[in-house]
Amino acid sequence: MTEGASERGAEVGRRIGVGLMYGLWKPRVLGAWRVPASGPVILAVNHAHNVDGPMVMGVAPRPTHFLIKKEAFIGPLGSFLHGIGQLKVDRSVADRTAITRALGVLEQGGVLGIFPEGTRGEGDFASLRAGLAYFAVRGGAPIVPVAVLGSTERPGRLIKQLPPLRSRVDVVFGDPFDAGDGSGRRTRKALDEATVRIQERLTGHLENARRLTGR
Repeated sequence: MTEGASERGAEVGRRIGVGLMYGLWKPRVLGAWRVPASGPVILAVNHAHNVDGPMVMGVAPRPTHFLIKKEAFIGPLGSFLHGIGQLKVDRSVADRTAITRALGVLEQGGVLGIFPEGTRGEGDFASLRAGLAYFAVRGGAPIVPVAVLGSTERPGRLIKQLPPLRSRVDVVFGDPFDAGDGSGRRTRKALDEATVRIQERLTGHLENARRLTGR
């Protein structure tokens, strides 16, 4: 794996995530079997709460390398994130180092986690950045949509910034799909078209996940 994207580190992160997420909350995981058992894959996760990434990291069936904003890589937390194979990205520029490392994860048959909305918001996939389409088309990786529901319903009593302890958080994995049109084109027009296709699939998955979970 490329520097900062250790598969062994990501597996350690997954095991830590399993202990923390199941210890603090009650994750209900649906459709995890849809994640391909091997080969490159991108998990496209809605992002409404800071706990969404660690939650997916802990419940996903394979170790995941998330692209995480550089602001999170401060002090001991930064060293920890590097150690568990997570990728630092500067969202203000075309971060070539982050792009190279993310493509390296896919080239090695790993799992890349992306918040396609770019930043924490409503978590409804309403505004997608083109980065997801680029990685999917360039890396030749199917996208698995992931909906995290319940993390923002109400604040916790002890720590307002976190969901209530032992509350249920649903994580719903969707069917993998290819973002490209099969031509392999990576022009701006092709990526724009791929982004539209991705948004339709992700929005549709979120609607289905809400119906399925009643949230």
